Amino acid sequence: MSFDAVAQQPKLLHLLQGVVAFAAVVCLILLALHRGPARRRGAAFLLLAPALLLLTVGLVLPGLRTLLLSFMDREGDARVGLDNYVWLFTDPEALIALRNTLAWVVLVPLLVTAVGLVYAAAVVRSRFRALALSLVLLPMAISFVGAGLVWKFVYAYRPAEADQIGLLNQLVVTFGGTPRQWLVESPWNVLFLVVAMVWTQAGFAAVLLTGAIGAVPGEITEAARLDGASPRQIFWRITVPLIRPTLLVVVLAEVIGTFKAFDIVRTMTAGQFDTGVIAHEMYDQAFRYGETGRGAALAVLLFALVTPVVAYRIRAQRSAG
Repeated sequence: MSFDAVAQQPKLLHLLQGVVAFAAVVCLILLALHRGPARRRGAAFLLLAPALLLLTVGLVLPGLRTLLLSFMDREGDARVGLDNYVWLFTDPEALIALRNTLAWVVLVPLLVTAVGLVYAAAVVRSRFRALALSLVLLPMAISFVGAGLVWKFVYAYRPAEADQIGLLNQLVVTFGGTPRQWLVESPWNVLFLVVAMVWTQAGFAAVLLTGAIGAVPGEITEAARLDGASPRQIFWRITVPLIRPTLLVVVLAEVIGTFKAFDIVRTMTAGQFDTGVIAHEMYDQAFRYGETGRGAALAVLLFALVTPVVAYRIRAQRSAG
């Protein structure tokens, strides 16, 4: 398909207008700063003005527009009050998405942190630490779509009389079992999707926690060892409490990322078989079913759930600083 410059002219014109307006703002700021000394607060505000402008146009205004649409009908023309939010907490499919999102938010951070902590403890003193961390980081180089495709092949199902192409079912058949449709059977299929997410994120946790464990002063652990503490006691009673800030960072980062989980669900099941989550249900309602109001209500709910976690993370970082 060739690019039609004539057909795209209005869009290009709007883009050009935005670029010119942004450049004009920057020039005015530089001119104001150049013509005379400004107070510190005034200069700071002027320097932040372009970023504030972009945030307002690209984030604040669309957010307000989404909030407004959540009270409108599917066409965005007539007000329907709280009907979209009532649907959100009464419709069976929406409730399944809420339940699955809760399961993801609980399981993914816990499993990622646990796997990363165990792996970090195992390799932190190893001569091959760099190689081990490189291997566990490899899944992070793959996009969530790619990870979903990889694990979809792992869970692939073929009838018992056919050759299995899925690794998991091949192992089941090898040990005398019957192949199963892992991504169809609810609610266990949600756990199999969670495994794919944990696989991609465990390396992130392992790297951060390895650095944190390595930064624990050796004098403290040596003193505990001289007092007769076992390696397990040293790890749980000394190392883990000392790396608690890093553990909190990992957990909060995973919670925020899990709320936005979309790619893996879309790639592996497309939200079928009771595997939908809020982000995927929002996509389906807004773009697949044309229910703009319901999609906006889901987006508002997602924003409301993520905001307290983000605020707590910022507060924790300031306290640590």
